[in-house]
Amino acid sequence: MQDNQLEKPAMEVKNLSFAYGKNRILKNISLKIQEGKITTIMGANGCGKSTLFSLMTKNVVPGKGKILLHGRNIRNLRLTELAKKIAIVHQYNSAADDITVERLISYGRTPYMKMLAGRREEDTRLIEWAMEVTDLTEYRHREVSRLSGGQRQRVWIAMALTQNTKILFLDEPTTYLDIRYQLEILQLIRKLNQEYGITIIMILHDINQAIHFSDQVIGLKDGNVVVDGNPDQVITTDSLRQLYGIDLNIATVNNQKFVLTL
Repeated sequence: MQDNQLEKPAMEVKNLSFAYGKNRILKNISLKIQEGKITTIMGANGCGKSTLFSLMTKNVVPGKGKILLHGRNIRNLRLTELAKKIAIVHQYNSAADDITVERLISYGRTPYMKMLAGRREEDTRLIEWAMEVTDLTEYRHREVSRLSGGQRQRVWIAMALTQNTKILFLDEPTTYLDIRYQLEILQLIRKLNQEYGITIIMILHDINQAIHFSDQVIGLKDGNVVVDGNPDQVITTDSLRQLYGIDLNIATVNNQKFVLTL
């Protein structure tokens, strides 16, 4: 038996279905998220990836099936308990104009704080660590509204890091950023995975970024899983045709696969 067969998944989706009224969004899908890896969910608009993300983060309840987090059904976990196991960076975030970087990041410790209790030593340590890892220490007293788009995204990631979880969800973390900040965010995500062992689950639209920064890609089409595996192995002209309904050529440069989108 191979080693990867012995590993327990971080999360497992079993026979999951979901519908809005008569519109079936997810159709009895099953998949496993590898522990300690970067997994990217991809697919055309309307394929069900955002719904899957919402179900896995307990924002909505499945109509059928279950989602297991280290073997436990997340339906049985209270939100405060779940927040100590997974952290989430949503696609759309907002904060008061006058809130500082450090103050916003500190809100990530909310699941651990008791009523009327002040900041503990552990809270301070994790806030400092999160600012250091995301390269925000020098901006700690600056208002978040005065930061660039890439810096603001790092603030939201830092806030998630202070939850001190081993799983981090990111919903389209590079959306609305220029290419420099996109790469900075993706390199930060890789660092969190490789240096701190955080399991990453994210949605990306850019196929080449998904290939380059992921250990596993899960591709959805019409509510079904049609691609699942190592991107170098499963991203092909045929699989891309299944996912997006168009023919895209694939090239290899310096042993790295690239999808030619023009």
